[in-house]
Amino acid sequence: MTMRELTAGTCALALALACAGCLSPAGPPAATASGTPTTGTPAPGTPTPAAGGTDAVHGWTKDRIRAAVAEHPGTTRTAAPTALNSLVGAVFTHSAAGDHFCTASVVDSAGLNLIVTAAHCVDDPRLGPRGDLVFVPGYRAGETPNGVWPLLSVTVDPRWEESGDPDIDVAFAVVAPQNGRQVQQVLGANLLGIDRDHRLPVKVTGYPSSGDLPITCSNTSQEQSPTQLRIDCPDYTGGTSGSPWVTDFDPATMTGTVVGVIGGYQQGGDTPDISYSSYFGEDVQALYDRATG
Repeated sequence: MTMRELTAGTCALALALACAGCLSPAGPPAATASGTPTTGTPAPGTPTPAAGGTDAVHGWTKDRIRAAVAEHPGTTRTAAPTALNSLVGAVFTHSAAGDHFCTASVVDSAGLNLIVTAAHCVDDPRLGPRGDLVFVPGYRAGETPNGVWPLLSVTVDPRWEESGDPDIDVAFAVVAPQNGRQVQQVLGANLLGIDRDHRLPVKVTGYPSSGDLPITCSNTSQEQSPTQLRIDCPDYTGGTSGSPWVTDFDPATMTGTVVGVIGGYQQGGDTPDISYSSYFGEDVQALYDRATG
């Protein structure tokens, strides 16, 4: 298919793949009294990394993570319920009982309330913005362990609105607080990576509409064109549009840096084994500034 998001009523076989990229089951970053997640403090009871990063959380140093990625690149498996994966969620219409058609993830912002996804997930150049959408981070088999967060506002580039420009198939959305807390206060957030180059070791995690469990795959991104990234990972079918491409995982904070989302060329790819992303450069930075301004 040419679009990695599915329309209402579509269903297929559930994906049941073995776990990969399972870095640690530790909980999300702790929050300060102001609600801002701490950036260097592991969850209570979690071993503290030694100086120099030689004995990181549960033994997962950055070098060990890189080695694991290099050993089994391009292998897609079920994503474990880790703190990093809890930042990723399914996008539904109306509620968690509605139709799941895309993926999004929490990204750092001053308002502590921002998610990033593909523009084609939330705005149709012919029909306009989609309404009544919710973000369900950590969704698993009907369970919503991290809440249901309605989208309040969406920011897309004018070139997307006017012509569906694949080079800016990126959107930021503000989600409503729940129980007096913002989504980043509850879960933490990945950083936004701008101009990080085309070739990077990344982990891509998303929600196929054909199942109730997220999948994940690690590989090295490539340059499809100066304005597009590509990655070779199998089984990224409809529903995975908006899946974050995360690099620079930090075992101390259990977060990373988002350098892409499935979308862009062919709205993410017309084969489930190759996915694309608009390159995160100055245009995405400008879009982020608009969303957070």
